[in-house]
Amino acid sequence: MPLIFPSNTLSAGGFSVDNSCRFNEGSSDYLQRTPGGASDRKTWTLSCWIKRGSLGSDDMILSQGTTSGSLAYIYFNTEDRLGIAFDTEASGNFRTDMLFRDISAWYHIVIACDTTESTEGDRVKTYVNGSQVTYSTESQPAEDYETQFNTTTSMDIGRKGSGSGNPFDGYMAEYFFIDGTAYTASDFGEFDEDSPTIWKPKNVSGLTFGTNGFYLDFEDSADLGADVSGNSNDFTVNNLTSVDQSTDTPTLNYPTLNPLIGAISSLTISEGNLNMVATDANYRSLPSTMAATAGKWYAEFKAVSGFATEDASVGIYRADNTFVATTGLGNFTSGTTWSYGSGGLVRTSAATDDTEATYTDGDIIQVAMDLDNLKLYFGKNNTWINSGDPESGATGTGAYTIINAAPKEFYNFAAATISSKLWSCNFGSPSYANSSDAADENGYGAFEYAPPSGYYAMNSANLAEFGG
Repeated sequence: MPLIFPSNTLSAGGFSVDNSCRFNEGSSDYLQRTPGGASDRKTWTLSCWIKRGSLGSDDMILSQGTTSGSLAYIYFNTEDRLGIAFDTEASGNFRTDMLFRDISAWYHIVIACDTTESTEGDRVKTYVNGSQVTYSTESQPAEDYETQFNTTTSMDIGRKGSGSGNPFDGYMAEYFFIDGTAYTASDFGEFDEDSPTIWKPKNVSGLTFGTNGFYLDFEDSADLGADVSGNSNDFTVNNLTSVDQSTDTPTLNYPTLNPLIGAISSLTISEGNLNMVATDANYRSLPSTMAATAGKWYAEFKAVSGFATEDASVGIYRADNTFVATTGLGNFTSGTTWSYGSGGLVRTSAATDDTEATYTDGDIIQVAMDLDNLKLYFGKNNTWINSGDPESGATGTGAYTIINAAPKEFYNFAAATISSKLWSCNFGSPSYANSSDAADENGYGAFEYAPPSGYYAMNSANLAEFGG
């Protein structure tokens, strides 16, 4: 499998983005506001950070207007290009050359529109991760053209027009809309001397928002549509709840499940690629998008529903081998996967190693991966099976041995489902509410149970410090 590591996100230090908003296309999550009055329709800027959840479909970032009349929208199309359409493409139509197919990375997107520019090519500019990008399709609007943005029609974040669909799937953060000014990417992000090749958000000040401008930072879980620009241009929340506030952000990137691995037919992935369920009686397995070669790592997996019969499992995967998405964990080539199944079997590569406690709906399965000592521990509801002690170091009390094929092999977390078994994965930023949110010793993660001493949530900051 190709290992996926985000190259455009900050690992540590600098300005911190605390929260994002998780949009799930299956529940048609969106935010909506209807301006009380029209404003500058010629000049405006959109700036937002986005981490995609699904590919190959029309995913709406922002739209304004009505499907029965004029509609302007910004979206990812079925080719995974960023698109811009004015008045349903009749008076401005753009597609980027760039493809957006890395579901592990955060992208910073800035679209600056100023139709008063006399030079045609300067009227609509698009920036991605700090650099202006070119278009494969480009039809600039006429000079002084008035777009549908900043009219008195409905503005929707996460869907196309009122009731039209095309819901967005993934995460959004640092969402700005500027009325009356065409800004550039450097007004919202920066390269700095600490990380000159990594584009990152910066502490924004001095922006002129204009009448209908807004800034959504998603820091109020009870009001994810709250505008903090000072304009009070708040959005109405639709189908989003407090658990859709995420700590997976452009400055602290967490892993998700990787839907790009292998065949994923008869598999539904949702909630920002943290939930997975098989829709037939065949195994479907997925690894996480991040991996480590060293350090001690902790994750939790909630058995949500369907676990009364059959066998699903969670564990780890050694990434030097081909990931087989159509088989269960533990059935791969010898010494490449380790798993704990709902039927109680602890398996390592088709060999039944141990029989332990079964688990069912509502149980939390813990996985502690010690890559410094090549030991693996499984737990159920805060009890480590096989009398394991993840803090025993090289002694490995109750541990299962991780086979390392060569120095510095990469290991991912992984999950397998079958016959409507629904897993919800918690790599530190869960899609469900815990009864208590326990962090690791660096203060990262929101787990049901406290990670063992010395074990960390796998994210960009901790990987930079401990990941090898």
